[in-house]
Amino acid sequence: MKKLTMVFFTVLVLALVAAGYTSCSKNETALADGQVELRVLNYFDMTSANSADEVATVWDAFSQANPDIKVVREDLFNEPFHNKVEAYAAAGQLPDVIYAWPSGRSTTLHTQHLLKDLGPLIQRDGLAAFNLPGAIDPNAQGAGYLAILPRAITSSHAFYINNEVLRDVGLTPAKTYDELKAQVPILRAKGYDTVLMANQDDWVMQSCLFSLVAGRFGGEGWEKKIHSGEAKFTDPDFVKALTFIKTLYDDGVLNKATLTTDYGSVVGQFATNKGAYLIDGDWRIGAFITDKSTGQALIAPSRQNNIEITVFPDIPGAKLNKSTSGILGTGWGMNANIPTGSDKEEAAWKLVKWLSGKEIQTWLLLTGGISTPTRTDIDIPGLTLEPMQKAGSNLGTQYTTTTVVIDGVFDGEVHVPINTGLQEIGLGTKTPQQIAETAQRAFEAWKAKQ
Repeated sequence: MKKLTMVFFTVLVLALVAAGYTSCSKNETALADGQVELRVLNYFDMTSANSADEVATVWDAFSQANPDIKVVREDLFNEPFHNKVEAYAAAGQLPDVIYAWPSGRSTTLHTQHLLKDLGPLIQRDGLAAFNLPGAIDPNAQGAGYLAILPRAITSSHAFYINNEVLRDVGLTPAKTYDELKAQVPILRAKGYDTVLMANQDDWVMQSCLFSLVAGRFGGEGWEKKIHSGEAKFTDPDFVKALTFIKTLYDDGVLNKATLTTDYGSVVGQFATNKGAYLIDGDWRIGAFITDKSTGQALIAPSRQNNIEITVFPDIPGAKLNKSTSGILGTGWGMNANIPTGSDKEEAAWKLVKWLSGKEIQTWLLLTGGISTPTRTDIDIPGLTLEPMQKAGSNLGTQYTTTTVVIDGVFDGEVHVPINTGLQEIGLGTKTPQQIAETAQRAFEAWKAKQ
């Protein structure tokens, strides 16, 4: 019965997607002479400060400057966004312009080559002169070519420290895991959690902490050894990394309540001093700063001086410390089915360049949307930034090594079982060894199909 229900649901979703596309296609005939219509799927986080400003600053500004282009935009966030991408891909009705990851969550777009290679257009317009070399490295993207034009270099891990809470209990920021563990009972005695995380969404632990932990125990290039067959997920290094996650829960550094904490509410918990530390990505800075539309900030600039942004404390027994997990940031791509040399391609490319260009990256910096832009022609020292934004821009000085983000280097068939396995470790329903074995089986099954 469950299988029949799922089949019916899938067919219904695909039918609705196809119907929506047919409607859009019919509307194109009613466009003004010479006007090109672009369907756009936008990743829109309405919880971030200044999200309300996006429509006017990004989209309305483009439309006013380009009256010959009609943008039909669909805004979604988090899992609903990713689910819609998969539905569009399955129906063969991908929008003309789409927000995407360089790999990981956008694996389908890359492996099925659903996005156009932007390399020739980037070369034609000389964009290499204005972008970091790593941002336009085709080997850094899952498709093996430049499927998106990225807007940032992302640290998927950031360790936010609330010194207001620590001072209230007479503590200073922990430099080692042993120090962090020792702070648990002191913080608990005054009603504080130690580390806050939004672990209800299964990607958060993997992306924002476990990728770092796997890198610290496995060392640089650990993922390459697995891909080459030189190492396995069941080897001691990876099992130790999984065991450390169990240790976090066992020691009370992470409360099991984090497994029911959703991604939208954790920022409010940190801002209202429910815990001493927060683990998230560097992008989360945007949730705390002043919203231009309201003049309000989740953490007022005067309080932001009490917030430090660094990386997780040193872990005993790790091969690496003072490290983070990082990846090329998100950006914008174009539907591979858009005819080369067509008016639609020129219109879509104009939009992609705008969305990833100097003006929008500067706006993203000012509003906390990104911390490390890919554009090299932005005068960052000349920008007026709030304390947490400045702390984010200095995050790169807090670590010496960057290791991979798991969902950026392993297919969804591999990283999804790891994601859910990390939750099972937290719940106590599976052991680290069992999750390691599950990950290895998933990897072998995936590799057998390549």
